[in-house]
Amino acid sequence: MQRPYQLSLIIKNTARDLGFDYCGISKAEFMQDEARQLEEWLNRGMHGKMKYMENHFDKRTDPTKLVEGAKSVISLLYNYYPEKKQQAEAPQISKYAYGEDYHFVIKDKLKELVFRLQEQIGNFYGRIFVDSAPVLEKAWAKRSGLGWIGKHTNLINRNMGSFFFIAEIICDLECEPDSPIKDYCGTCTRCIDACPTDAIVQPYVVDGSKCISYFTIELREEIPQDMKGKFENWMFGCDICQDVCPWNRFAMPHHETRFLPNEQLMQLSKEEWMEITVDVFDKLFKNSPLKRAGWQGIQKNLKFLDD
Repeated sequence: MQRPYQLSLIIKNTARDLGFDYCGISKAEFMQDEARQLEEWLNRGMHGKMKYMENHFDKRTDPTKLVEGAKSVISLLYNYYPEKKQQAEAPQISKYAYGEDYHFVIKDKLKELVFRLQEQIGNFYGRIFVDSAPVLEKAWAKRSGLGWIGKHTNLINRNMGSFFFIAEIICDLECEPDSPIKDYCGTCTRCIDACPTDAIVQPYVVDGSKCISYFTIELREEIPQDMKGKFENWMFGCDICQDVCPWNRFAMPHHETRFLPNEQLMQLSKEEWMEITVDVFDKLFKNSPLKRAGWQGIQKNLKFLDD
């Protein structure tokens, strides 16, 4: 039977071999500070129409209630920063949505990681998570030393910035946990100053109901008129607070072929976006994150930009 530090080493080496950029480990336990912060955020109504954020509060803040017998939370980072970007005049899409839906890509990698680990250390019980269950992924990544949560509330890694996906394996392996690192935001307020909708209401607090990503992805009803002229051409999601962050000068292009952008997508003008039919949209974006908004949502967003 491997000791905790040996298990951690095997997990990290195997994750690296599979292309994950960073791997950190935390002890599975109740997150007292995070629970208090989440409760306050919900009470202030900053989740807007995202009512799912109110669900499973106990599981969201205590992984032992989400995964039976959980002892460790394994956090992993996977780069999605693209080499090519859209033309500035085109309706803008968040960089994470250029290629295939990350849920499919990362889940495939996590399943392979679990398979390889079980080959090396024997059977264990655990569940994989990719932004699809009540898991405070950024908080767990912070606890495991993979970065700090910046003033825009995204996780920042000193070596690669913030353009990465976060995934977890919550399992019954007793591993050696890592330690958090310090906050390196300093006095910088670029993300706060750059947000056109003033969604970053104070350092480390984002009012989700004011975020461009919320309006263009989550909100099913019409976008409020008082947001007119504030979207800076963002049609699906928004990268403004990350684009201005000095730590993203360290972002390097990813090596994941499934994240490579569809060339047709990169060339589409606003007029061509407006002319896309439902059938063409469904075919072109079959496995894309843009399916989250759907054809109707994209048309709604384009009309709001165009009015």
